[in-house]
Amino acid sequence: MTTATLYYRTIQSKVISLHFFKINIKLVYALALLLSLIMLIFYIARVNQLTQGAYAIKNYNKEISGLLAKNKDLQTNFAESEFLGQALTKAQGLSFEKTTNVKYVQILQTSLARVDQVNIK
Repeated sequence: MTTATLYYRTIQSKVISLHFFKINIKLVYALALLLSLIMLIFYIARVNQLTQGAYAIKNYNKEISGLLAKNKDLQTNFAESEFLGQALTKAQGLSFEKTTNVKYVQILQTSLARVDQVNIK
């Protein structure tokens, strides 16, 4: 035998002595499928949370708009009531009284004064 053949046999024995991991393809597919399902469930949960947040913000904005409109009405009512309160206080201070019986005076049309143009020099 030649040295090349001996060298080849020693290399071949070393290569054969190496043990590679045996990969189970079914196990890899099962793990990939399981990981994909977990990621899909996580994605659906996150989208659901995002949608709920957007819906809550929309409802809060509607509630804020309603409260702002109500606040504006209340401020207007308060200003009117404050003005009326001041007017009533002033009227009582001036000894005004409520009218209870109103009588109208009838004026004939012929009794109205008529103004003619007067030349002023």
